[in-house]
Amino acid sequence: MQLLEWNASAYDQLPLPHQRWGRQAIRRLQLAGDETVMELGCGTGRDAELLLDALPNGRVVAVDGSEQMLAQLRHRLAGRMDRVTVVRADLRQSPRQPGLFDEPVDAVLSVATLHWLPDHDVVFQTVAASLRPGGRFVAEAGGTGNIERVCMALRTVDGSGGSSDGDGGQLWNFAGIEQTTRRLQRAGFTDITVELVPDSAVLERGEQFEAYLATVILAAQLRDLPAHQRQPFVRAVARELDEPVVDYVRLQIDATRASLP
Repeated sequence: MQLLEWNASAYDQLPLPHQRWGRQAIRRLQLAGDETVMELGCGTGRDAELLLDALPNGRVVAVDGSEQMLAQLRHRLAGRMDRVTVVRADLRQSPRQPGLFDEPVDAVLSVATLHWLPDHDVVFQTVAASLRPGGRFVAEAGGTGNIERVCMALRTVDGSGGSSDGDGGQLWNFAGIEQTTRRLQRAGFTDITVELVPDSAVLERGEQFEAYLATVILAAQLRDLPAHQRQPFVRAVARELDEPVVDYVRLQIDATRASLP
């Protein structure tokens, strides 16, 4: 599938639970303040901004595949870019991407990104290759059962559900605890904790809910539709959902890059 380009300005205007998820994930990193932290899937820079606040003597490596998202990040962090390295990369590809990591970082953060990536073995290899031995990896993303009601609505509207069983091949990769733990172990991580946490988002019925669906959840589906069909498609999905609720289930990861023998 072609790399998804996001509507960054619309994304930043929405009441995203991602902001809360980002704050919680950063707290789990337990930063001292002088580290270099790589953020995989940095988006518009909301979490990168929080990272800079938590790293008065540190740096952020901001990685994303969307030009619009990275442009918004540069605008948001104007005046602080001396402590930010921006990398545009397709995280679905091999971990040996030139320029993705020139030297090991102290920690890797990823918020609401892993479920867009079809091969988590490749992703975790990328993370391990980017970390120094003993470095922390903290992530949260959609896991098994995530947005199941939305997937049911999609099946009704156009016959597709979108999600996968965690082994790729469809739009979303909602992985479970056991398979994620095994993949982290194969990539060289220890002290692994993986949890699935239900965390639904309640929005306002009508315009806000439809904008949220269109921008955050259905962007890939809408990209493949003619412009005049997009709004009716979103409204049809919203009608199937009955209530303006997105039934998120979050896959939360804490792991440590194994030290060298």
